[in-house]
Amino acid sequence: MLPLSLRQLQVSVSMQIKQAEQTIGMPLFEQVGKKLFLTEAGREMLHYARSVVLLMQEMESVFDEMKGLEHGHLNISVVSTANYFMPQLLAKFIQAHPKIKVSLSVANRDAVLKQLAENMTDLAIMGQPPEGTDMVADPFLENPLVVIAAPAHPLARASNIQPRQLANETFLLREQGSGTRGVVERFFTSHRLPLPAHMSMDTNEAIKQSVQAGMGIGIISSHGIEMELETKRLVVLDVDQFPIVRHWYIVHRKDKRASVAAQEFARFLSKESQNRVSSLTADASKNSPVVTKVAK
Repeated sequence: MLPLSLRQLQVSVSMQIKQAEQTIGMPLFEQVGKKLFLTEAGREMLHYARSVVLLMQEMESVFDEMKGLEHGHLNISVVSTANYFMPQLLAKFIQAHPKIKVSLSVANRDAVLKQLAENMTDLAIMGQPPEGTDMVADPFLENPLVVIAAPAHPLARASNIQPRQLANETFLLREQGSGTRGVVERFFTSHRLPLPAHMSMDTNEAIKQSVQAGMGIGIISSHGIEMELETKRLVVLDVDQFPIVRHWYIVHRKDKRASVAAQEFARFLSKESQNRVSSLTADASKNSPVVTKVAK
């Protein structure tokens, strides 16, 4: 059978869209100028279509499991900060399981939570797990938060810096509602100090670049500054009660049947994390006090 031409494919898709619109009795698209947009009904159709595709993939994984084959799909969503270490882990997993087809989505926390809620991903990696009973969150890797500054900063060579000494500094922080921002706010509150003067930024890259430029100091995951520490573009300040150790979590829907691939990847992460904790935090520990505090 010869492959469809582009024109034939367009006609086929148009016919299927018309049949779907006739079935539900509502238009799926609306034209504004020269552009097409989904209607409310179209957005609902897209949501259910994605769910059907994921269910089909889940069914294939179940059959593969029954046949004893290591096939199937694995959809992973990670928050942007986790993307500093996830590609290396994912590459190692793919090398060990080359028959598993992997899709990776990197987004902010709100987008990742939406993907979980809409059943668009098998599992997610994030530092602040969602509240509620419809999700399961398992910690698998420590996530140390450290205070960073430019090498020329006056505090760069100081030792045992006390929280009150930071009160007069300008901080470069993540946006309101982020997990890291919450830890910073609780840290100063616990010491009965107001949140210092600060600028809010929506990415860790923006924070790192601004700190390097001497605009202030920041608090960030040590996983995201390995290269900057090696090249001496940033330093970790010796602040009392830092690093504050949080965790990375594997999150999935409680009502979603985990595929063989998803189960294997979760086991892989748990095993790998035990081997990587010391190396991932080595640079931070060289410049930080031994005392740590686990964020609740």
